[in-house]
Amino acid sequence: MSAPADPRAEPGVAVTLALYTLARLALLAVIAGLLLLAGTPLIIALLVALIVALPLSMLVFRKLRARLDTALAASRARRAQEREVLRAGLRGDDEAAPPSEAPGHAGTRPGFRNALSGDRPESEPDGRGD
Repeated sequence: MSAPADPRAEPGVAVTLALYTLARLALLAVIAGLLLLAGTPLIIALLVALIVALPLSMLVFRKLRARLDTALAASRARRAQEREVLRAGLRGDDEAAPPSEAPGHAGTRPGFRNALSGDRPESEPDGRGD
């Protein structure tokens, strides 16, 4: 059995996506720069670099792309779990984990569960003037 993964061990989706994007732009710039040094006109160098950089980045940045895929899959799984907890709370299922126990959720506001079930906390008036 494996130990639960530390969420701080892997960078998030935004960091990984930014790193992958910067790496691809850098590759594009290097290829365009080499073509410019060879005497190719700027627009032609950029277009050729764009065409060459796509398949080349698939090979060169394979590990970075795999890390991005892993980060996206973890994010998708976390969001699916949070969505299921929210839907269970909206249905009123008691066997579902409360939202405060969901991963990545800091807690709920006071009276949140009561608002979902239609009950009002004792401290809030119902507006009927009883």
